[in-house]
Amino acid sequence: MATFVITKRLNGEYKYELTSRKGKTIFTSNSFELRFECEEHILHLQASIEKLIFMRFRSGNGKFFFRIILDDKQIAVSRKYSTQLLLQKGIDEFVKYGVLAEILDFSSDEDIFATFE
Repeated sequence: MATFVITKRLNGEYKYELTSRKGKTIFTSNSFELRFECEEHILHLQASIEKLIFMRFRSGNGKFFFRIILDDKQIAVSRKYSTQLLLQKGIDEFVKYGVLAEILDFSSDEDIFATFE
C-alpha cells in the first residue's frame, strides 16, 4: 500500500510525497510553510480523488510525468517515468491506494536512530 511521507525541505518548508509499496516516490507536493498544512492537504486530497485532474507531459529528454490539478491549482508533480505504461501505473496506484494510505511524519529534527550510551 502507498504511504504519504511528510519531510522538511532544506529551506525549512514542508512537503509530502506519496511513495509506493516498494518505496519509490510517485509524486511530490508543493511546499508548505507549516507541517499541519501538509496533513490537512493530504486529507483534502484523499477526500477529493474523484475531482483530480492528471495532466500528462513528456520532458525534453523523453521521460513522462504528470501533474495533479485540484480546483484549478497544481498541487503535485510526479517523478519521471520511462514509459507511458509506467506513468499510468503510477496514477492507478494513487487512485487505488491513495485513500487508504497512511501518513508518516519524518519532518522533525530529532535523530530517530540516535545511539544510546
